[in-house]
Amino acid sequence: MVRIGWREGLALIVGLAAAVPAQAGEIDKFKSDDAALSLGEVDFPGGHTLELTAGIGSGLFHSADDPTTVLWTISDRGPNIDCAEAEKITGVTTEKLCQGDDKGKVFPLPAFTPTIYRVELGEDGMFKVAGVLPLLGADGKPITGISNPLTLTKTEQAFDSTGQSLPLDPGGLDTESLVRLSDGTFWVAEEYGPSLVHVAADGKVLERLVPAGLEADLAKAPYPVNGALPAILMKRALNRGLESVAVSVDEKRLYLLMQSPLANPDQDAYKAARMARLLEIDLADRKTVGQYVYILDAPETFRKDNSTKQNDVRLSELTVSPSGELVALERIGKTTKLHRLDLAGATNITGGAWDDPATAPSLEQLTEADLGAKGIVPLGKKLLLDSADLEGLPAKIEGVSFVDADTIVLINDNDFGIDGSTTEILRMKLPAATN
Repeated sequence: MVRIGWREGLALIVGLAAAVPAQAGEIDKFKSDDAALSLGEVDFPGGHTLELTAGIGSGLFHSADDPTTVLWTISDRGPNIDCAEAEKITGVTTEKLCQGDDKGKVFPLPAFTPTIYRVELGEDGMFKVAGVLPLLGADGKPITGISNPLTLTKTEQAFDSTGQSLPLDPGGLDTESLVRLSDGTFWVAEEYGPSLVHVAADGKVLERLVPAGLEADLAKAPYPVNGALPAILMKRALNRGLESVAVSVDEKRLYLLMQSPLANPDQDAYKAARMARLLEIDLADRKTVGQYVYILDAPETFRKDNSTKQNDVRLSELTVSPSGELVALERIGKTTKLHRLDLAGATNITGGAWDDPATAPSLEQLTEADLGAKGIVPLGKKLLLDSADLEGLPAKIEGVSFVDADTIVLINDNDFGIDGSTTEILRMKLPAATN
């Protein structure tokens, strides 16, 4: 395996937020044989040819009953290109490829099925996909990743590689994160709804939980749809739904992080907001029993990104340590941070005024000082890791999971190789002081 050293001076904030210098440690780096993940080539008429590889790194999970070398990962909806970027990537203008719709998406492989993967880490510095679990409807037919026909929240028009419109799919899923329970089933965070999807061990979708009211738009989905999540989540900004799910050690609760603050009451509020929402779901009755405020870091603190735009900051993963502590992955593009979260003392806002879209100002319009004035205590955050202090890490790290009490694994999302990126898995020992 390839090993890269920790950079001198890395500091991890632990305990009572005291800075503790990192001890000497190593990162094991695993790559894959690109041919094993190849999805072939797609030609754009009069334009470029793209060579695509499976993007398996939207989410990452390690089951406690599996060997430490076995991981579970998930793809998102499949290869896709923003219509606004069409000409730069494909050589075909937005007018031709997207019928002039610069807000739409191109799906070069519209039949792609969102998929769960069982991955094994080898001693040779390589990982291999040891199992593939495509998501299926109740009828056993493959699910697609094509946009949903939504009327109560925003959606995107879909086009194929020839510029033809694709019919919107009420069963389509943009899967982003996963956990695997001891009974072999999975819970998956999904971005379109946003929604939470229960998947059987054979890949069939058992149930999709969506914001209350949205189930009407998805009535023709090939699986049951339950409006069990807070309706306010329909205020999510486009492509900023649910990217994170974690499960408590006793498997009684799920924890979800919205990728970004809601567009509540509007897009301007979303662009400036730092207040994201963490939800706590009781698995016994599918009820939201907790909702807490997560304050995003300022964009300037993501040192490798040189961004000043608050809405560049996003939450891409949530995991639980073996001791039951929540850890969130917050990132821009080149910089990733891991934060330990503390729910103790945080204010539970679920079911109150902050779930009412008529409340003004909205939660998303509040400043940190406003929270205190309104009696809201946000989640506690303590920095565990900042990738800006490390060398040799890939961009767009989207998955993290503990494999034991002092070891974590990370994975990047290669966006199906559209820009030539490959998937990498990193395994690192945390310094003893952080455990």
